[in-house]
Amino acid sequence: MSVAFTKEQDYEATAADLPDRPISAHPNLVTPEGLAALDAALQDARAAYAAAQAAGGVAEDRSAMARAARDLRYYAARRASAELIAAPKTQDIVAFGTRVTFEREDGRRQSYRIVGEDEADPTKGSVSYMSPLARALFGKAVGDVAATPAGEVEIVEIA
Repeated sequence: MSVAFTKEQDYEATAADLPDRPISAHPNLVTPEGLAALDAALQDARAAYAAAQAAGGVAEDRSAMARAARDLRYYAARRASAELIAAPKTQDIVAFGTRVTFEREDGRRQSYRIVGEDEADPTKGSVSYMSPLARALFGKAVGDVAATPAGEVEIVEIA
């Protein structure tokens, strides 16, 4: 069989058809730091898009242009829908933007700040306000016990 009749994979066409990054259906709540991070990411996406255009755009590198366009759409949409939530006036109860320290049943202490979905990073001590952990802790005070998916926790500090 001749190579002319086989279908070679077209990597550029595949790259050009990158799916959009999923955008959450939940309200896009952000802390002041989260809003600054969105602004920086949007600026970076604009720069990447401009660089891809300057480098020849679609004619030269479809994958770079597709990635840049996808990121620009995502960060523009997230920035446009961002709802800035000011720091809570009181730290009596767990709320968006607070850092909560709790003790697990096995004695381990953990601390997380409750933030927006785009800024959440559990490895760096922050969880999304939509996470099961955050939802279990909302409205609780120091000394309260909350039932989380991983077991009960007692709140020991809110900052």
